[in-house]
Amino acid sequence: MHVINVGHDVFKANDKLAEKNRKSLDKHGVLAVNIMGAIGSGKTTLIEEAIKALKDKYRIAVIAGDVIAEMDASRFRKLDVPTVPANTGKECHLDAKLVEKALKEIDLKNTDLLIIENVGNLICPVDFKLGEHLRIVAVSVTEGDDIILKHPMIFKTAELAVINKIDLAAAVDVDPEKMVADIQALNPEVPILLTSKHSRESLDLWVGAIEAGLESR
Repeated sequence: MHVINVGHDVFKANDKLAEKNRKSLDKHGVLAVNIMGAIGSGKTTLIEEAIKALKDKYRIAVIAGDVIAEMDASRFRKLDVPTVPANTGKECHLDAKLVEKALKEIDLKNTDLLIIENVGNLICPVDFKLGEHLRIVAVSVTEGDDIILKHPMIFKTAELAVINKIDLAAAVDVDPEKMVADIQALNPEVPILLTSKHSRESLDLWVGAIEAGLESR
């Protein structure tokens, strides 16, 4: 009896297509960031802040992924950046095929930064590479200070971690430093930012992390 590992084949095919996406982005000098996080983590607001701060200096495009992606896509369009909604239907993550399709609608020759907002989920996106250069996971203190240890794999594979909404930590009885320690225990090398939309200093650090990636290309 031959055992067919369907899951392995799916991931292998996705990785191959992700590499194709990456080569296309590299050809045009585009930095692609994949921003992951649960619903309510503040991903969309963080993306908006990055766009506002960087759009006069860099040419930005967005892929907004969600089960119904038009809602967030409309928020990004209001900031006058090209935005492609990527509807995942019943799927709880973006995959390389959906990104490949979206890339066909983006003028990569006139793009410096591609921001990919993944579906609001801390589990499904982990295994699906998109062709991105930087994998970012955002988590909010409102999700509880045990959220990291409940979802270890996404933090183990992240290249930047953001603990967001820290202004609400006391109100929800959460210790952000515990969250930092939990991330460090899983991934000692990953940079960690503590952010709040009410703290310009923290948002500047967030924007600076994205800009550092652009400047290194």
